Amino acid sequence: MVPQAPVPGELVREFEDIGVTAFTTTRAGGDFNLADPGTAGANTRRWLGIHAGLESYAPGLVCARQVHGAAIAEHRAEWSGWLRIEGVDGHLVTAPRGAAAVTIADCVPVFLAKPDGMVAIVHAGWRGTAAQLVPAMIERMAQYGAPAHEIHVHLGPAICGRCYEVGPDVYRQLTGYDTVRNRHVDLRALLAEQAKESGVLHVSASAFCTKCDNDRFFSHRAGDAERQIAVIAATPR
Repeated sequence: MVPQAPVPGELVREFEDIGVTAFTTTRAGGDFNLADPGTAGANTRRWLGIHAGLESYAPGLVCARQVHGAAIAEHRAEWSGWLRIEGVDGHLVTAPRGAAAVTIADCVPVFLAKPDGMVAIVHAGWRGTAAQLVPAMIERMAQYGAPAHEIHVHLGPAICGRCYEVGPDVYRQLTGYDTVRNRHVDLRALLAEQAKESGVLHVSASAFCTKCDNDRFFSHRAGDAERQIAVIAATPR
């Protein structure tokens, strides 16, 4: 049986049958933003609570200060404790009993997993989507023995296409099409297309929008400074 999330959150039910724990916290789980010095102390304690809840089967938890870039960190050696690194928006965990997390508030948390094997997670805003971060992660996983057709991808709670409006330059970078006015973009649809074009057969997505469902999730575009986190951990059977 896959363990439950250590705090209130949305479980990725699609991953339960492949032996992977994955979830996104909600407002009920509290704020995980470490960038604000005024709340960092209380929010650090929430991070430690997440680590404690995972520790029995994933003693190592890693996160990073995200920069909306395309860097991927590989975690190949087993570790224990909560590890924080700099400047990374993707984590590949090939070590046994490891977990990784990204911080989100409208960007897409992308969960990737090979059944009973390695796991990965990506923080994908428009820059990460335009930079093909998810296909890069899929390719990296293949290098470690997880071909695309064996990888499961889930797109977590994020801002929906009805709520996400971008300017002409961003629209062009995301779609390749020119426009003279602002347009709406569905990042999860673009990411799902990228995953399928990379050879992934198993793609699912959350029904929640962080802005539409602002009573349940924090949303940057709704004016929230708080952040939730998305977490993935391989679960030993």
